[in-house]
Amino acid sequence: MAQQLSAKEPNAEQIAEQQIYKQMGVTDEEYGLICGFLGRKPNYVEIGVFSVMWSEHCSYKNSKPVLRRFPVTGPRVLMGPGEGAGIVDIGDNQAVVFKIESHNHPSAVEPYQGAATGVGGIIRDIFSMGARPVALLNSLRFGKLDNARVKYLFENVVSGIAGYGNCIGIPTVGGEVMFDESYEGNPLVNAMCVGLIDHDKIQRGVAQGVGNPVFYVGPATGRDGIHGATFASEEITEESEAKRTAVQVGDPFMEKLVMEACLELINSGIVVGIQDMGAAGLTCSSAEMASKAGNGMELYLDEVPQREEGMTPYEMMLSESQERMLFVVKPEHEEQAKAIFERWGLICSKVGKVTDDGRLRLIHHGEVVGDMPVKALVDECPVYHKPSREPEYYARQQSFDAASYPEVTDLEGALKQVLASPTVASKEWVYNQYDYMVRTSTAVRPGSDAAVVTVPGTRKALAMTTDCNSRYVYLDPETGGRIAVSEAARNVVCSGAEPLAVTDNLNFGSPEKPEIFWQLEKAVDGMAEACRELNAPVIGGNVSLYNENTKGAIYPTPVIGMVGLVQDVDHITTQGFKNEGDVVLLLGETKAELGGSEFQYVLHGKTEGRPPQLDLAVEKKLQLAVLKAIREGLVASAHDLSEGGLAVALAESCISGNIGAQISWSSELRNDIALFSESQSRILISTSPDKADELKRLFAEAGVSCEAIGAVGGTDLAVDINGKPVLRSSVEELEKVWKDAIPCLMKA
Repeated sequence: MAQQLSAKEPNAEQIAEQQIYKQMGVTDEEYGLICGFLGRKPNYVEIGVFSVMWSEHCSYKNSKPVLRRFPVTGPRVLMGPGEGAGIVDIGDNQAVVFKIESHNHPSAVEPYQGAATGVGGIIRDIFSMGARPVALLNSLRFGKLDNARVKYLFENVVSGIAGYGNCIGIPTVGGEVMFDESYEGNPLVNAMCVGLIDHDKIQRGVAQGVGNPVFYVGPATGRDGIHGATFASEEITEESEAKRTAVQVGDPFMEKLVMEACLELINSGIVVGIQDMGAAGLTCSSAEMASKAGNGMELYLDEVPQREEGMTPYEMMLSESQERMLFVVKPEHEEQAKAIFERWGLICSKVGKVTDDGRLRLIHHGEVVGDMPVKALVDECPVYHKPSREPEYYARQQSFDAASYPEVTDLEGALKQVLASPTVASKEWVYNQYDYMVRTSTAVRPGSDAAVVTVPGTRKALAMTTDCNSRYVYLDPETGGRIAVSEAARNVVCSGAEPLAVTDNLNFGSPEKPEIFWQLEKAVDGMAEACRELNAPVIGGNVSLYNENTKGAIYPTPVIGMVGLVQDVDHITTQGFKNEGDVVLLLGETKAELGGSEFQYVLHGKTEGRPPQLDLAVEKKLQLAVLKAIREGLVASAHDLSEGGLAVALAESCISGNIGAQISWSSELRNDIALFSESQSRILISTSPDKADELKRLFAEAGVSCEAIGAVGGTDLAVDINGKPVLRSSVEELEKVWKDAIPCLMKA
């Protein structure tokens, strides 16, 4: 087969002899399979295409057997995994579309553009389904903020997220940030987007209709982002700095034009199929669209808009230049489609056609430079069942006893230390850089249990959150996975919403290590169990493996993105205490559970033991009862107990409400354990005195533990345990400690 090669591009014999394919992440066995599918040795373009399509990032070849354990269907699910994003029915012919994706490795070497293009990519996943994006969230992990490199990464990742989201006009309404040594050298940057759509506007990325033209829309293709998918499927090393070319460069103003033009195109009703050029660029979009339709595709690479001279077929196929889309229409609609994009000032070029032979055929300068079976690229990637082994540390942690720590008696000082921990401290430094009010639909701003966005033209709203306590997952992956899903659902419920579904981002170390694969398996088992019990199916997500640094793997971090439906905006609930004299109630049982807690980490410098245990039946009863109470108008505020336990939950409810609370509680536990235990299935609520008895009856009938522990009022948070004062501090002082922590660390 003839091929136009540059001086740098070896021929098929040289690729085989010099084992150049290994540099692209292809093993000897995989190379043999590729030769078998082609009936010959691949040329440079073809081995490049196979390498990205068979990377973990695109094929999930290591994680696919584990992902099959998730529940993916439900009465509300309109579209589950397999498309750009999942879709869930919210009634009245409306649906919510959402997904989370990672951009970890790019952000480690080029934090601003890595984070910015992560946001851009997830937005395209949403509007390629035909949905209008209405909200962005994120989940971030960094090393400790006393490290200059970590500060640089943190500052520039946040700037990249803000720069892209603010410019495109989509509010960034929520998220989470955690800091731990585990993430030094390998930060995690997960971006989530939520959109709204009418049922009849839903699109799929399919290349249907033999002979139909294939169009490219968006900016011209450059050399940025080449081999981004394979870069995301290997460990970060000292040589990773040299791979900055694998990091894409974003242009949010261009994305805004592309988004509006594509939504207009979709609304015109002429689209046969549409998909964004995300990971692996033109390669992945063309191959996947053809595969989903059972067809082939012929691409004319000379017609691909190019912003650099002399681009080779290899570079054009593997470039991950941003803000580009591929779509298919019928021949009679070509001019209409072109006219739409011309009005938006966008390049729209016919670059191919749908064929019936099941091949991805690439033509350049009149010659065929690549000819591959689509099925081999998309569906026949080898799937690996990696060995799994329980790590030694897991057994060692079994004997931990929370009471083995010396008792902390200065509980006011301890609370301030935990509030000043960057993981717990106010994230205003982060979210004040985001425009979270653009489009004016944000009903609950960042800082409460979940963000809430209203659904225009209705009384409905969507509550949304991202959650994961990776210390729990490290100490016990299965329990940690259950907790991640349950806490996300608890946050959504505390905001007045019914949990709908989950999108997940599985951030783990190298699957080549049996101990890491064991973490992945066990965490998914726990997540799947919680999803089934709480009726929250997994409708899509992302796997990010090979997250390692010089000290080893990051903590296993399966981030949960969850969306819930608020039936009526009157049900929207926030965490802040509201009124003087309101009764404070604690739901759930508090046990001696400090394993993986923020108190343990901050006060004792340890992450050890077992995380809090979780009974999913108890969790479900709690959530159903709280949601019922909110819908019946009995709840003034609701706040999930998570990092920092009861002490931090009380402080945050006081700070958010700008009012104090007088707490008098009885406990058999040691005072420091009672206040800072992170026992699960607990919620702090407040209600007016005239509703307290009715509320207690509701929880009693539901079988939910409920205890009145005090009242809202004053300017201090004062806590008595067993009749003795143990903590007293002004809310103003606590707020200062909480708010100043991250800004002070960033200036230091």
